[in-house]
Amino acid sequence: MSDALLSIAIIAAAVAAAVIAVTVVYRILRIAGRRSTLLTDISRRAYWPTTIIAALLAARLSIPVATTNGWHGPVLHVIMLASIAAGGWLVATLLGLAADTALRRFRIDVNDNLAARRAHTQITVIRRVAFAVVGIVTVGAMLITFPGARAAGASVLASAGLVGVVAALAAQSTLGNMFAGLQLAFGDALRLDDVVVVEGEWGRIEEMTLGYVVVKIWDERRLILPSSYFTTTPFQNWTRTAASVLGTAEIDVDWSLPVDQMRAELRRIVESEAAAPLWDGRVCGLQVTEATGGTIRTRALVSAANSSALWDLRCLVREQLVAWVQEQHPQARPRVRAEVGGHDSGTSHPSAPLQRVNLSDPAAVETTPGVGDQNSSADHR
Repeated sequence: MSDALLSIAIIAAAVAAAVIAVTVVYRILRIAGRRSTLLTDISRRAYWPTTIIAALLAARLSIPVATTNGWHGPVLHVIMLASIAAGGWLVATLLGLAADTALRRFRIDVNDNLAARRAHTQITVIRRVAFAVVGIVTVGAMLITFPGARAAGASVLASAGLVGVVAALAAQSTLGNMFAGLQLAFGDALRLDDVVVVEGEWGRIEEMTLGYVVVKIWDERRLILPSSYFTTTPFQNWTRTAASVLGTAEIDVDWSLPVDQMRAELRRIVESEAAAPLWDGRVCGLQVTEATGGTIRTRALVSAANSSALWDLRCLVREQLVAWVQEQHPQARPRVRAEVGGHDSGTSHPSAPLQRVNLSDPAAVETTPGVGDQNSSADHR
């Protein structure tokens, strides 16, 4: 009984010494890393896997010394499996720290974030692939420790050609999406936070994996599409080369509107305090794009640093131009014209002289002879 207690005490002392040593090292790292974000992250996130590995290694080395019986064989095997799992945990943690450190170097909360979004996309995909590889290698290393698994592995390798063909045929769609995900990540056609129009929906790329892409639509919905969709179907990418974009606000007005004054009003609007956070100062123009029928169509062209600011700027320009037309030039609101009078085709007597009537004005319709009566008859019919 005393030998068993002595063995337990030796193993416990070795484990405690290993835990204390790791704790001291990480305390020193935390103190030294007060000015270093990397050292702080290492001391915070890698502490537990390192402590477990050190404790298991100390137990693995102390058990043969502390005991002479044959019972410790299965225990050593269990310790080996736990050590492999903890080693995989530590490697994945260090890979995650490296990815986070690289991501911090590229800020996407700035206007010119093209290179940052490209880096975020590639690093995110690489991290996912690395985690998958680490997990597969860890599980494989644990299985190899079993003699039966090694024998099974030899037979599996012997028939790997046939199994590979069958697996490729069965997982053709999955493999296609995986390769499409890699192509998107490194082909520079799509990046995180890109503004896209997909399936008639406007949104931003929120997440990219090897199998699917998540598009965050403007109304907070999520559109989830397979990665192969973006390699086989045309889509709009508004921010592939730059985040800045152009947009228009179209207004139909009467021919009597002075276009030069409207152009000056547009300049005043984009230079106002309300538009200061939205307009980037690159483009501001007003053109008449159509002059058919009873109205003319004016198009205000403005620019913004990103698509979200552009949407707000277009709405602001449209709203204030409409208010300006209503207040400064009410006669230039869109109107419907008609000619009343002239010769009656059914009689030889001339009717009343021709009159121009604005059918959009109820007062003019009521006071014009013949027009109000025709409207009333139409209502009765």
